[in-house]
Amino acid sequence: MKILVAVKRVVDYNVKVRVKSDQSGVDIANVKMSMNPFDEIAVEEAVRLKEAGKATEIVAVSCGVAQCQETLRTAMAIGADRGILVETDAELQPLAVAKMLKAIVDKEQAQLIILGKQAIDDDSNQTGQMLAALLDIPQATFASKVQVENGQAIVTREVDGGLETLAIQLPAVVTTDLRLNEPRYVTLPNIMKAKKKPLDICKPEDLGVDPSPRLKTIQVQEPPVRGAGVMVADVKTLVEKLKNEAKVI
Repeated sequence: MKILVAVKRVVDYNVKVRVKSDQSGVDIANVKMSMNPFDEIAVEEAVRLKEAGKATEIVAVSCGVAQCQETLRTAMAIGADRGILVETDAELQPLAVAKMLKAIVDKEQAQLIILGKQAIDDDSNQTGQMLAALLDIPQATFASKVQVENGQAIVTREVDGGLETLAIQLPAVVTTDLRLNEPRYVTLPNIMKAKKKPLDICKPEDLGVDPSPRLKTIQVQEPPVRGAGVMVADVKTLVEKLKNEAKVI
């Protein structure tokens, strides 16, 4: 079984992002970039499936600027066998990424496609679902446990009421939640080995995809500053403040 894992280069989760002065977006100049945490979980899960003898090859795919090669090398250091970069400077939105991933899945004939449930920069939570729709194959989102047996993926997913377990036929798309696993620490020897693993680069045009954005960001604003808390003497005063000042009841 071949597993394809999509990884995205995003602003590191430890970085405090700042809005550009013209409010056109987030300032990413000279800030630390890293792999999207949910995608790191996806890579780890693919490696665990391979270690368990359920997969023979793991292909990591990223779409974006040339620096995404660093993200792919990180995925290969975790355990992916090779990488594919769809290089473009265009602003990529979920539908364009899903179309490019579909073209690669068709070419690679992967039986399981694993993605993070969302990216921490745009929080769209759309690419996995769009990819499954374009491929016309089953999907299981927000996975907290994945087992592969007899041509099926048994996926436990988190829902509002608790846990739901699905059995889906392969090929299929799975998106990962935070509690699926804890990614391993990448060692220096594995980082060195990753530098020698194959990494192919192509363009969206090579895949027959137009990455032009279909949505336009009108304005990006900082969230309002949270006011200081207030101590109240008793429950009656609290209720009065919630009703008359905060006006939430």
